[in-house]
Amino acid sequence: MSVDESKHTPRSWLFAPGHDEKLLAKVFDAGADAVVLDLEDAVPPRLKDRARDLVARAASEKSCWVRVNRPLSDECRRDIAALAGVAKGLRLPKVEAASDVEWVAHLAPGVALDCTIESARGLLAAFDIASHPACTSIAYGGLDFVADLGIAGGEQETLFARSFLVVACRAAGKPSPSDGVHVLIDDDEGLRHEAAAARRLGFFGKSAIHPRQVPIINEVFRTSPAEVAWAERVLATFEAAGGAATKLADGEFVDKAVAERARRLLSNL
Repeated sequence: MSVDESKHTPRSWLFAPGHDEKLLAKVFDAGADAVVLDLEDAVPPRLKDRARDLVARAASEKSCWVRVNRPLSDECRRDIAALAGVAKGLRLPKVEAASDVEWVAHLAPGVALDCTIESARGLLAAFDIASHPACTSIAYGGLDFVADLGIAGGEQETLFARSFLVVACRAAGKPSPSDGVHVLIDDDEGLRHEAAAARRLGFFGKSAIHPRQVPIINEVFRTSPAEVAWAERVLATFEAAGGAATKLADGEFVDKAVAERARRLLSNL
């Protein structure tokens, strides 16, 4: 049995620059669970208005998210005015406080908001940001985050920050955060390794900057038949034991916490 988590939380978030009409026509056919049309960093300042018009047209025809400009900015205000009524949701960049979320929510009531943590200030405020009622999910913006810290990045170098985001989302009762982009487009094995490491940390889903990255991300974050079979064995064994601590046939210990993990896994089917 193969499981598709896209029915619940996106595995792959594929970005396309909002001013590139050619890419806007192709991005929806790449198989991503979520398409994100970008009005922020990928768009030169002189093309912001053109991008806004093109994205508004695309969003009115096909389901997509839109990454707006930084909260509290005039550009963001224009983005919201043009797109809050047509986009599936808004991805907010460089969120550093719950007040940033509140500002957007006031201008776009009822719109789903995916909030990106991209700085030290944002990380320290991650629980408050995730706890805001209008925040539906959290994303990790690794490129800007390591730039803010003045480091080159790396798994060990960002381990604390990324684990902290996972804990903050769980404590706030929000879905697991999605991971940032892998910048080497032709590095399939590097992408697979990075995505698998993120999943082990507790992330679910990852951003993509090229269509070729989408199948790998989808595969890594897909619940495998082996995982489903394990969860079903755990629950069957635990129930047969009347809720008492027990073990599987292979000797794996099973208690209430293990059974709950299995139950949560199957709840995504």
